[in-house]
Amino acid sequence: MFGYGLLGLIILIGGYLVWAYNALVSNKNFVAEGWSGIDVQLRRRADLIPNLIETVKGYASHEDKLFRDIAELRAKSISGGTVGEQSAVGQAMSAALGKLFAVAEAYPELKADANFRDLQDKLSGIEDEIQMSRRYYNGAVRNLNTMIESFPTNLIATQFKFGKAEFFEIGDAAAREVPKVDFKN
Repeated sequence: MFGYGLLGLIILIGGYLVWAYNALVSNKNFVAEGWSGIDVQLRRRADLIPNLIETVKGYASHEDKLFRDIAELRAKSISGGTVGEQSAVGQAMSAALGKLFAVAEAYPELKADANFRDLQDKLSGIEDEIQMSRRYYNGAVRNLNTMIESFPTNLIATQFKFGKAEFFEIGDAAAREVPKVDFKN
C-alpha cells in the first residue's frame, strides 16, 4: 500500500513539474508574441514617417532640425534594440511627432491638405495599436515574471534558466504624472 502511495506521489510531482515547465514556456512565448506585436506597430509608424515629413516639408521647410531629429529617431527605431531602448526611442518619437504636429498647427493650408490629414489619421491609428500591443505585452510579462518569482515554479524557472522579461514602460516621468485640472480660472 505504501508503494502505491509513493508511486502516486511521484506521478503527481512529475505531472506538476511538466505542467509548470510548459506553463513557463507558454508564458515566455506570449511575451515574444507581445513584443512582436509592438515591433510590427513601431515599424508601421517608422514607415509612415517619411511620407509625413515630406508632406510637412512642403509647407514648413525651415524646420530642418526637427526633420533631422525625427529621421534619426526613425533610424534608431528600425535598428531595434532591447525593450528598454525601444521604449525610450518610442517615447522620444512620440514627443518629436507631437512637435511636428504643433508646427503643422501654424499652417492652415497644411492642416487642410487631404494627404496630411490622411497621414495624421493613420498615425493616430498606429499609436492606438501601439498602446494596445503594449498593454498585451506588459500583461504577458507580468504573468511570466509572476510565475518566475512564485514558489514552487521559481525552482523550475531557476533550474531551466527562465529569465524575467522587461516591461515596455513610459520612460518620461512627467508623462506619468496626473495632470492638474483647475476649473476655477
